[in-house]
Amino acid sequence: MSDKRRQFDDKLYCHFVTFSCQGRRRLLDEDQPKRILLGQLNTQLEHRFAKCLGFVVMPNHVHVLIQFSETGQLSRFMQHWKRRSSHAIRKWYREGNSAYFQFGDLPDCFWTPKYYSIEIYSDRKLSEKLDYMHLNPVRAGLVERCVDWQWSSARWYFERKSVGVPIDGPN
Repeated sequence: MSDKRRQFDDKLYCHFVTFSCQGRRRLLDEDQPKRILLGQLNTQLEHRFAKCLGFVVMPNHVHVLIQFSETGQLSRFMQHWKRRSSHAIRKWYREGNSAYFQFGDLPDCFWTPKYYSIEIYSDRKLSEKLDYMHLNPVRAGLVERCVDWQWSSARWYFERKSVGVPIDGPN
């Protein structure tokens, strides 16, 4: 029996996707790599006619809720988003914009090769995943309230403030 988790992309599910920095290193500690990552998310959303229902960028991993207008888009979306963000963030680091790599080089791979996706079938499950994502920075001790973490969609949901990524959540 294979230990590979099957990815379902044959129906128009909302996908709860998680992926991490290689070795769980804190490669997203600084603000500019997070900006680059979200900029690339915006680009991929436009190119693939996809909707983002929520996200959180943590220092060493990312969660996002994505929905596509066509089936079969998740793998390409993730491949392009991870590859393009990796190249741009690595370039930013190499140009000497951080002391983070003062004692070592960037890892060979910025992101882990895989990502994990859970298909969301109900509003209840969607709400559960949004709460889980938005509370991540609180559980990690980065902020006291989820709306104080600028790198998530929590401010859009709780305060209707812009978060740098168009959110297509319930109104």
